[in-house]
Amino acid sequence: MKLSLGPILYYWPRQQVNDFYQQVLDSPADIVYLGETICPKRQELRQSDWLELAAELLEKGKEVVLSTLALIESRADLAMLRKLCDHSGCLMEANDMAAVEFLSERRLPFVAGSAINIYNARSLRVLHRAGLKRWVMPVELSRDTLHGILEDARKMGFADQIETEIFSHGRLPLAYSARCFTARSRNLPKDDCQLSCLDYPDGIPLDTRENQSLFTLNGIQTQSGDVHNLLPAFHDMTGIGVDILRISPASKGTMEVLTQFDQVRRGEPGSDGIIAREHSTSGLCNGYWYGQAGMTLR
Repeated sequence: MKLSLGPILYYWPRQQVNDFYQQVLDSPADIVYLGETICPKRQELRQSDWLELAAELLEKGKEVVLSTLALIESRADLAMLRKLCDHSGCLMEANDMAAVEFLSERRLPFVAGSAINIYNARSLRVLHRAGLKRWVMPVELSRDTLHGILEDARKMGFADQIETEIFSHGRLPLAYSARCFTARSRNLPKDDCQLSCLDYPDGIPLDTRENQSLFTLNGIQTQSGDVHNLLPAFHDMTGIGVDILRISPASKGTMEVLTQFDQVRRGEPGSDGIIAREHSTSGLCNGYWYGQAGMTLR
C-alpha cells in the first residue's frame, strides 16, 4: 500500500507552499501531486516553480504527478492546460475531460482524478484504453460499489493494469461551480476577487443554523464541512484491492496524518490505538465509504 499527498486545494502564499514541500521531502509520502486544481488566478507559483519543486521531490525518490484544473472555463485555461500537457515531463492527473483528451491524443499515460465521473468498470475500461494508468475513485462511492467495479474489471481482464487510489483524509471535494463563493461572501465579483482565498488557508466553514458543520467554501469548490477520515478502514481497503491512499493537505497537521497512516500500514505496535483515537475525534466523517450519508461517522 502506497501513500500519496494530493495537490494543495487551497490558496497559500508562496513561502508557505515552499515550506510545506520542504517538509514533504522527508515525509512517508510515496507519491506527491503538485499544481493548481481550483482556480487559474491562483498564481503564487508558476509552472516553472512547480517543475522546480518536482525536481527536488524526484531527487528524494518521490513519484511526482502534476495535476490539472478541475474546471476549464476559457481559452486561456485550455492554452495553459495544453502547455502543461506538452512540457511537464511528469505523469499528469487529469481532473477534466479536456485534459484526458489532450493526454490521450499525445499517447501519454495519466491519472484520472476524483472529479472524473467513473462509476462502473465499463467507463474505467474506456479511459484505460485512452491511457489511464491510475484512477482516484469519486469520493461519493462506497466500498461495495468499489468492490463491484474492481471485480468487473478483473472479469474484463484489465484490473492488473491499473492502480486504484482512494481519497482517505481531508475535506471532501464535492462540487465545482463557475461562481466563486469566496468572492461572493465578500460581495466581490469573480473577476475582481482581490485574491480573497489567500485569507482562508483551509477554506471558509459554512454551518447550519443549528451550528452543525455543513460545507467548506474554497473559491469555486464546495468541500465537506468535516474532515473525511478512512484511517479506521485501512484493512478494509487493503482487502478490496486499493493500491494508494491519498491524504489531502491542510494548513496544519498534514505531516502528523501522514505519519499515522504510515504507522498503520507498517503494522507498528500501537497502530490500532491510533485508529481508535482518530475514529473518536470530533469533526470527522466517512459515511460515503459505508454507503451512508457522507457527513456521518462510523
